[in-house]
Order: sequence, then structure tokens, then C-alpha cells
Amino acid sequence: MKTKHLLFCLLPVVLLLSTSVYSQNSTSLNESSDSAAERSLTVERLWQLQRIGTPEVSKDGKTIVAPVAGYDVKTDKSHTRLWLFSADGQQQRALTAEGMRASEPTFSPDGTTLAFISQRDKDDAGQIYLLPMNKPGEAIRLTEVPTGVSGIKWVGKHLYFISRVWPDENWQEMTARLKEDKEQKVSAKQWNALPYSYFDRYLEENRQAHLYRIAASGGDIQPITLPLGQQLPRSNQSAGSYDIDSNEQYVAFNANGWDNQVDPKIDIFLARLDGANAQSNTAENLTKDNQAPDSNPTFSPDGKSLAFSRQQLQGFYADTARLVVYDLAKKTSRVLTSDWDRSVSNFAWANDGRGFYASIDDAATRRLYYIDARTGKPRAISGETSFGQPVQAGNDLIATNDSFLYPARLVSINPRNGSTRRLDSCNDDILSNVELGTYESVTYQGAEGKDIQMWIHYPPGFDKSKKYPLLMLIHGGPHNAFSNSFSYRWNSQTFASWGYVTAWPNFHGSSSFGQDFADAINPDWRTKPLADIQAATKWFENQSWIDTDRMVAGGASYGGYLTSILLGTEHPYKALLIHAAVYNMYSQMAADFAVHSTRFGGFWENPELYKQISPHYHANKFNTPTLVIHGQQDLRVPVGQGFELFRTLQSRGVESRMIYFPDENHWILKPNNSIYWYNEVKAWLTKFAEPGAQ
Repeated sequence: MKTKHLLFCLLPVVLLLSTSVYSQNSTSLNESSDSAAERSLTVERLWQLQRIGTPEVSKDGKTIVAPVAGYDVKTDKSHTRLWLFSADGQQQRALTAEGMRASEPTFSPDGTTLAFISQRDKDDAGQIYLLPMNKPGEAIRLTEVPTGVSGIKWVGKHLYFISRVWPDENWQEMTARLKEDKEQKVSAKQWNALPYSYFDRYLEENRQAHLYRIAASGGDIQPITLPLGQQLPRSNQSAGSYDIDSNEQYVAFNANGWDNQVDPKIDIFLARLDGANAQSNTAENLTKDNQAPDSNPTFSPDGKSLAFSRQQLQGFYADTARLVVYDLAKKTSRVLTSDWDRSVSNFAWANDGRGFYASIDDAATRRLYYIDARTGKPRAISGETSFGQPVQAGNDLIATNDSFLYPARLVSINPRNGSTRRLDSCNDDILSNVELGTYESVTYQGAEGKDIQMWIHYPPGFDKSKKYPLLMLIHGGPHNAFSNSFSYRWNSQTFASWGYVTAWPNFHGSSSFGQDFADAINPDWRTKPLADIQAATKWFENQSWIDTDRMVAGGASYGGYLTSILLGTEHPYKALLIHAAVYNMYSQMAADFAVHSTRFGGFWENPELYKQISPHYHANKFNTPTLVIHGQQDLRVPVGQGFELFRTLQSRGVESRMIYFPDENHWILKPNNSIYWYNEVKAWLTKFAEPGAQ
């Protein structure tokens, strides 16, 4: 196709006791509750906030570009603009126009041009655009790829990208096919093998994800992985699925290392970039002896080494990821973090190639670490709040920073002492008038007497001399800890602003507390997490400021599963909220990824286990009022799970309500649907547990 010419020493983890309370702008105790409610973090205010994405930094470290997403509730639409920031904090301004989307900014090696993906007036799919940074000018489209582009990187003289194509067709044939498919009256899809879906979209069996490149000056698009006979992972791909060394001699990428598509073995392949493409070469599987995923291939600055993340347990997505370095000349690998019980996945080489900077999920907080490339020794950089993947800018790091009390901010971090300097002022106009509550971290004894960490959020103006209702919230995953970070879908401060003390326990199975803790619930998803929730409930019942007659609970996904387990168990909660729950573990086989069956067989191999741990087997004990919520486009936990639960509750005469979103997936993502969701949840909880101090 022709195109137009043109863009870590390990920090000890000390859990805070109940005397350590975090706060921001807490309301004075004598202020009226109505006045406090007017300035609380309502769901309407959540949708006024701008959301800063992962930053990109120019090679000289002086210029930063980050996507900033905003939402228009009136039109129910979003837009993402690229914003320019200076590393000294003196400049912040929009680079791209309002009302359209721009993503994946990446600088040219010399920093004079910015590439990004956008879909503009005449584009049928996202394309690469180039914007000059050293002079005035408009963005110019570089590609005309009918199947669209994603996962872009600028290396040397080329821009690399991913596109999902029909491997036996040329661009012209694909253009014609897309037009024909658009006009096709038959809507049937066909599969002969897995996978058939991913989260909220069905996969076309005959399409493959492949890596391509195009010269920054335009010209022919050159295939990289297609001639190698290897495709990128079928379900999901991104810029993290591949890398190119700085001299454009090698490509490293992820692909399935065996023919089994039911349980794919994600490996790392290495090939030479010989001239125009890799057509005359074959790809070498560097990780064929490891049965679990190897991912995130990343070349060192000098191109002599390749770093990647390695897991060791096939079929267990929460297995600890170790950092591995492969020497291209010696063809040997070293596992750097074999003795560290934390996962390393979000990492980047330091500019000098002597180590790595990484965002690590560590005891329910995403902390920044430096990892020595020679010894593998980790050194903590940050402490209490959470950070996104860092990018080096001169002697400092650039990353997003968020906490329970504020959404993502763009900050510069001193990697020696962890001090931060804010570079943006996004959302200050909204949050300056918002009154937030306080939060703290406590520990209690859960299953088998083990310590369980739990976050507690208090309403603005919390007064321990009064009694408050409790909202026990149960996270999903099950291996996703609730971390000290800002959430839009289930916002802790928004729930607390209603007048509830909200609890977020990181029960057995939660990530970031080590391999043994995460794997402790396999294959029995029920026993230990349930014991942990029951112990947390007892902990609150013993607090003088909790009204034990006003306690409610809820969760989503696995959190919905565990809430469904509560539903079939004796408990003190007056009402339950169950969103996108795994209710019937056998019918969950209809999902895009049947996580439990992958590693532990399935119902046909261990039916007695499923009778113990699947919520639907305990329906004869259901008697608690329950709000059930589900989305039609949820392919991770198919919508039938929600309707099965609702019909069961109704058949048993249990007070229940079903809220169904025909246009939402596993999450409620549209502004007006989200506002409706929050308000309906609040109304349901209020009916059974009146909010506020008494």
C-alpha cells in the first residue's frame, strides 16, 4: 500500500493500625449533613473529572505528552485529547482538537515529531497521524490501513503497529471484504476452535493479529510476523506484545507456543529484521521450556539484552511474574527476581541499562521500585499512594499518581527519595469544593488465624461517638487486591459520602501479598475467602460506632460470586448487591475465559468440589433481599448468570430486583448508565439500611 508523505532495597511493608487515618478536606463535626452532601464526591462529579492516561516522554526528557479523557453526560459520549506538559511543570496545554479521540502518543527518536492513533472524518478505522513538535503544523495521516492500527512504537526510521487482518488477503481485498461484510445480511458467526470472544467482543476465527511497519516518511507497509508464520495472541494484543531493538535488527514478540488454543501457552519469539522485513527468517521460541506465560518483551537500550516477565504456573493468571533477562549473544537467561514474592510486569529499562523502573502491586498499593539488572535487588522508591508505569525523564521519573482521595495526576518523581512534584492541574476546579472523608488500613485475623489487610473508609465528618451503617464491599478477580487508588466504577469515597462506613477487605486470594496468599484459594474459591469476610464482619460488629442493625454487603464478578456465597450462608446483612456475579460455576464455561476450569479440570472431573463451592447449589438457603445487576455484552461473566440468580430468588419468594443493561459489558462504562447504577444501588441500600449517623 502506498501512503502520503508526512509523526529496588526492599521497603518493609508496615500495615497501618487504626490510629493511622488518612484524610483530605474532612468536614467539621458540627457541620450539617445536608451541607456536607452538597460538597461530597457524587457520581455526577465523578463524571466531570478528566482522566489522565499513561505519559510518553521525549528522549531529552523535557517534553511529556499524555492522553486526557473527558465525558459529556448530555451526549453520553467521551473524547480523548493529547495534552503537552513540560518536565519543569511550567507548561500544560492541549495538543489535539476537542471532540475527537487520540491515543497512544509516541515520540520520534529525535523528539521532533509525535505519532498517535486517531480516527478522523474520512477514516473507517484508527490510523497513525504525525504531528510536528518543533514547528507549527497540523497532524497528517500516515497510514491507510483498512483493518486499523493499534500498539504503535517508533523505532529508528519506522513506525511499528498491530493490525487484525485476513492473512491470505492483500489490503485491497481486505477493503473489499470489509465493505461486503458491512452490507452482509447474514449475521451468523462460526467457530471451530477457541477462543471465540474476549470481554465484550466476539473474535473472527479467520482473522489474525500481526505486526507491521511503515517508514516515517511513508511508503509501503511491510509485514513482520506474517512471513514468520506466527500470529500475536488471538484474544488481546497491545504495544506490550512486542518490541524492536533500537538498531532495528531484532523483533521480539508474544505468540502461542503450541497448537492448543483452549489453554494457550504464551511464549516469546525472537527473529531478525533482515532488510525490508523478516520474510527470509524464522522465529526462535526463547521460552519453549516454560509451560506458563512469558510476556512483555523489552530490549535493553544497547540492544544486547531482552527483558521479559515469566510466570511458572500454567492456567493461573495471578502466579507471581518474575523478571528475566536474556543475553542475545550468549543465548542465556537469568531470572532476576526469583527470591522476591512480588510480581514484576509493568517495568521499563533505565536509560543507562543498569536496572529497571517498575510499578509493583505491593500490599494493596502500586509502588514504584528500582530493580538492579545485575543482582535483581529491589529498592522501593514510593510509599503510601499508587503509581502507574514510570517513564524516565533525565534524572527523574514521570508517572501518574492516584489514591483513594484523588484521581490520577501527572507527577515527576525523584527516584532517589521518592519525592514528587505535580505537573498538571486537572480537576482542581472540581475537587477544590469537594469534601472527602478519611480512610485507614487495619489488620484482623481471618481464615486459619492469618492476618488480613482491610481498607476502611469513613464518611465526611465521621464521629466515633455515633453509630453508622456498614457497607461491606467484596472485590473481584478473585486475585485483584483492592489497592490505594482511585476508582470510577466503584468509588470508595462516593459510597462513604452516602453516609456508610465502607469496608474493603483483601481476603485470601488477593494479589500483592505473595504467591502463597494468592494461591491459597485454589481450587476452593469458597472456604477461606468466606471465613475472611465473616471475620471482617465480626470485627465491625465489635466496633462501638457500627450499627449492627444497618449492615449491607455487595460485590461484582468474583465479588458477586462471594456475595452469592454469603446469600446461601447465615449472615447479619440486611440486603445484598450482586453485580455480574459468577453464580453457576458450570454454566460459567460459556465465558470467554473459564478461569477455574483451565487449571483444575472442570465439573466433569471434580463434580463434588463444584457442589461445595458453586453458589447455585446453596439456593435453598437464599432469603436475603438482593439487587442483581448484569450487562448483555458481558462475555467474561455471561448475562445468563444474573438471570439465573434473579429467577432463583423470585422463585423462592425473596425480595429481589434485576437491573439489566443491554449495552454494557462486565462494567458499567457509559456516563448515564453509571449515574443510574449508582443511584439505584444507593436507593436499594437505603431501603434496608438507612445511611448516616444516628
